[in-house]
Formats: sequence, C-alpha cells, structure tokens
Amino acid sequence: MNFIRLDCYVAVICSISLIASTSRAADDYVLGPDSKPQEGVPKGEVMKFTFDQSKIFPGTTRDYWIYVPKQYDPAKPACVYVNQDGVQFQAPVVFDNLIHKKEIPVLIGVFIMHGRVKAPAANALDRMNRSYEYDGLGDNYARFVLEEILPDVEKKAASDGRLIRLSTNGNDRAIGGSSSGAIGAFTAAWEQPDAFTRVFSSIGTFVGLRGGNVYPTLIRKFEPKPIRVFLQDGSADQNIYGGDWWMANQEMERALRFAGYEVEHVWGDGGHNSKQATAVYPDAMRWLWKDWPATVKKSATSPSLRDITIPGEEWRFVSEGYKFTEGPTVNAKGEVFFNDVFSSKTFKISLDGKITEFIADSKRGDGQRFGPDGRLYAVAGGEKQIVAYDAGGKVALIAEGFRGNDLVVRHDGSIYVTEPGWDGTKPSNIWLIKPNGEKKVVDTGLKFSNGITLSPDQTLLYVDDSRSHWVYSYQIQSDSSLTHKQRYYHLHVPDTADDSGADGLRVDRDGRLYVATRMGIQVCDQAGRVNCIIPTPNGKVSNFCFGGENFDTLFATCGDKLFKRKLKVKGAYAWDAPVKPAAPRL
Repeated sequence: MNFIRLDCYVAVICSISLIASTSRAADDYVLGPDSKPQEGVPKGEVMKFTFDQSKIFPGTTRDYWIYVPKQYDPAKPACVYVNQDGVQFQAPVVFDNLIHKKEIPVLIGVFIMHGRVKAPAANALDRMNRSYEYDGLGDNYARFVLEEILPDVEKKAASDGRLIRLSTNGNDRAIGGSSSGAIGAFTAAWEQPDAFTRVFSSIGTFVGLRGGNVYPTLIRKFEPKPIRVFLQDGSADQNIYGGDWWMANQEMERALRFAGYEVEHVWGDGGHNSKQATAVYPDAMRWLWKDWPATVKKSATSPSLRDITIPGEEWRFVSEGYKFTEGPTVNAKGEVFFNDVFSSKTFKISLDGKITEFIADSKRGDGQRFGPDGRLYAVAGGEKQIVAYDAGGKVALIAEGFRGNDLVVRHDGSIYVTEPGWDGTKPSNIWLIKPNGEKKVVDTGLKFSNGITLSPDQTLLYVDDSRSHWVYSYQIQSDSSLTHKQRYYHLHVPDTADDSGADGLRVDRDGRLYVATRMGIQVCDQAGRVNCIIPTPNGKVSNFCFGGENFDTLFATCGDKLFKRKLKVKGAYAWDAPVKPAAPRL
C-alpha cells in the first residue's frame, strides 16, 4: 500500500526514539518488518474524505482518511483506531501486518486532520484550530469525534459504496497521536472513558499551552478510569515557553503509575519528531490491544482514595424522574431526606430504601439539615423563610426576610444560613439565627455563598463560594460570631468553566471536607488541600450527605437523579456531640 503523504499543516508534529545502544547515532531509529509491506499480507484500503459541517467547531474544514482492512466483514461492527493529524506512524502498513498475524483485532482506522477556518481573502491567513482542538481540555474534541466524525465515516463510506459499521463499545476503541495530537487523544479518553479505553501518546504536549500541565496532578487525585496508556518521548524533546516536554511526559508516566493505571512507555534520546514513535508503533499497538476482547479494567486507586473508598463498591442508582434534586440530609436514624426544588416537594428515603413523600409543598425547599431537637430545618426559598418540620411534617416559622440557600444547625441550636445574593444586585451574606430567634448577618463579601457546614469539632464554619475556587474557613466564637475569615480550601476548576461551581459541603469524622463541584466530589484534608476527586455517574452533583444506619453511605443529588455509594468513612453531623479528629499531616 502506498503511504499517504500529509500536507504542510503537520510539519510541526512528530515523535522520538527508543533507548539507544551506544553503537548508533542519537535519534536514529530503524523500522522493523511490521512497519514495512510484507509479501503475502492482504493490503487494506485507504479512502480520503472532507468534513466541513461541524457544529462543535463551527466554520472549520478538514480532511480525514479511513483505513479498511481486507479482513473487515460488514456483518460485524469493527474495532476503531482514531488518530489526530492524519495518517502517521506507517499505521496502515502496521495494521495490515498485525491484523494478518492476529496480533490486533480487525479494526477501522480513522485519521483526522485538525480543522481550519478558511480565510475570506487570499491576503489573509486561515485560522488554524489545531491547538484549540487538541491542546484544549474538556470534552469538545471527544464529542466532535463521537458525534460528528465517526457518524460521518459511516455516512461517507456508504455514499462511496462501502458499508462500514463501527463498534460503539469503548473497549473496542483506541485513540492516538503525537505532540498536541497526543494530548488530544488522552483528553478524549479522559473525558469519555466509556468511548475510548486505549491511548497511544507520542511526544505528548502535557505542558502549559492550554492547561495540559494539570494532568499529572488530576491523574493522582481523580478516581481512576478504565484507560490503558502507552507513552513515548525522548530526552531531546523541546523545552520552550510552554514547558519541558521530556519532563512532562515522565511526570505523566509517574502519575499514572501512582494512581494504579495500566501504563507502558519507551523513553529515548530523540527530539520532537516521529522517528522513535514510528519504530515502536507496532509494539505499542500489540500492547494496547493485548488480551482483547477482555475489557480494560479500572485500576487500583491512589492511597488517598483507598482510605475512603471500598474496593468493588461503586455508585448505585437510587431513583430518578425529578426536576432538580437538592438538600440531602440525614436524621439520627440514618434516614435521608431530599428536595425536588422546582416541584416544591421533600422526600424521605427509609433505611429499607423505600422513597416516600414527606412534604407535599416545601415552598421551593432547598438546603436543609436536622437540628439537635430532631426537627428538619429547611430553606423555603419561595417564601424567603427558614422553617422547621417535626416528625409528622408540621411546619414552624424560624426566620424570614431573606432568601437563603443552604444552612447548618449547630449542636447548641444556632443556625448558619448562606444567602448568595441571587441576582447580583444584593450582597452575598452569611446569617446567624440564634436559638432565641434573633437573626443577624455575621459575614458578607463572598461572590456567591452556597454550601455550608461545620468541622467535626464544631469550632470552624466552612462556606464555599461557587463563583470562585475557594472554600472559606471561619472560627466560631463563644457568642456564635465568626472571626479569622480565610480563603482556606483550594479547589480544582475544570478548564471549561471560570469557577468551581462548589455547592454542598459535608465532613467526615476524620476531619475531611467533601465539596460538590463541577468536577465531582472533591475531598480535602483539614489543612485545605484536595486529596482526591470522586466523580458521579452522570457527571453532575449539587449536594450529598452521609446516610444509612451507620452514616457510611454517600447519597448524592445529581440533577434529576440520585445515587448512593458505600464508603469506609462515616459522616459527622452537627446535631451530634462534637468530635475532635486527629491532626492533619502538614
């Protein structure tokens, strides 16, 4: 098969070299037989198409190529390999040889060029989308491949008289590339591990161009995903304004190993080119597809996660069909209560899992907690009130005159309530309501005060600011006033947002703070550092609580759904006696 020559837009791409013997020159890698056409090996077909109808990257146009092996049977959906920057690494030849030897499955190759927005005039430049598409974090590129390119592959092939059926099983899909194309491949799998489980990365751009330098940190903290990763780089790779590629790739490998991922690598002495990657590509493909069709397993977790999660205990579905779930809380029995805010209903989850309606009209009930008197204290947002319900659902007015969001009730009966300043025209306040009914503002100045909770020993108040990446810490004085305000907990923010979106807060009895954010539940130590991140099944979470008979099951409100997950740790609640946790490691 003739090797396809790519245009000048890939001039900046490539790969590197294997650990060399002293007998050869640096960056001088020799192709093995699997990278060359072989006698008697059936040759696949390569077709070229153009795509210019993207809604995710509007205005862009690009070429892409489809490789179809001779052994492909349209009666069965084929495995898929996606590559950025078009055809690289002698891939069609390698696939011919490895498929023939049954060392990889029969697969369709989809080789995508980056997009560009064509200039309106001859004396103007095209807008090159390569860095934007590949280096950028978030799920845009994964969605582009899954929602636009792969369907177009089947459609265009059909228009060309070929029936192509691509597997939709993530275990049947690999993705790869070099330089920015490599980080683009990793990001696609990171964002959509249900769609891509195998990643080939050559001279990956895991540096500070568009935020990719955060990956080694996030990999260490996030609950691992079912991804298998092959890394290649060389010691002469570039070291420029964005970072040091050689060191960044080693950081990636160490982070993946720390987090328990299945990762392999080859390091060499080459520069920012494709020489070594092309030489090792056949072995990389064998390794990535080893044991197929056995699934790529989710790896063991980091030490921080092992302290919290139970092996084999995943999220479990509880219920769905709500408009917007919020305000989960638990009583002394371990029964969980939550609100469907826009339906103005409050529900109860009994210890046997049965869900019943507790309040038929909660007046747009939002945040809520149980107090030491056994009553359910709640924000009735539609009435701008704080109310309390007894066990029979009888309501009593506690305070009014402001529209709160979330609240917490201390063991002495003091109530702290966040008032975000919903429309931006009023200040964002923290209110104190004393047991005698007196209410006053005890802090102001946050952008959007939201989740609120107490430390296990009940001497510190924690409040998150949804429109920043901070959780504030206050010390509670004997008169319940607040002092020593500090931007204390430093949260991670997704590249696709300008803030953490922090919402619900809870603590466990060991002093950890759990924060519902755009990235999942971020778990912090008492010293203010995120130790790990637990994503939810549908990628949403507004709030959560520790419930169940032993207070060791996390119940999470996730949009229209609820999920639960049993943990090793137990929640601490302010209606109970204060608990002094062990001092954090500094």
